[in-house]
Amino acid sequence: MPEQDVTVGQLLLAEYQSVKDEQKTRIGFRDNLLYVTLAVVAAVIAAAAQAKQASMLLALPPVCVVLGWTYLVNDEKISAMGTYVREALGPRLAALAQPGGGFEAFGWETAHRGDERRRSRKAVQMVVDLTAFCAVPLAALVVFWVDGGGGGLLVALSVLEAIAVAGLASQVVWYAKGA
Repeated sequence: MPEQDVTVGQLLLAEYQSVKDEQKTRIGFRDNLLYVTLAVVAAVIAAAAQAKQASMLLALPPVCVVLGWTYLVNDEKISAMGTYVREALGPRLAALAQPGGGFEAFGWETAHRGDERRRSRKAVQMVVDLTAFCAVPLAALVVFWVDGGGGGLLVALSVLEAIAVAGLASQVVWYAKGA
């Protein structure tokens, strides 16, 4: 069986395909986390209302923080992959394709970022993320606090949950500013 030479260009294209496949998988997973969060919120609110137990709402903050953090980490990795393709992989492949310069590989990776409405879409997405993963659990905590039916241990737990939700909110805003 004869040896088959693999070129650097073929390796870079294979790497590109691998990165894009992982990016696509992460996008699907990330986007589904919003639906999972909505389902969990609805289920917990329905159960708390049916049982007339505001303390059951204390389940929302940790669930929303875990789902929100997972969403945020995946979103960051998706962006990091795009940056890698734009800033490392694309230029290396372009240099192989046209050693003198002037060729831009994977132009879409850069072109879609130049959309004039990108900033407003990012701002709206940040509001959606803050609402789903932070405002809803904070509202649940407010309902719990107003109900006043929890003992000292549950109140202490609720304060810790509020701190965790506030921490997640700060990370959502911080990541959105860097995007």
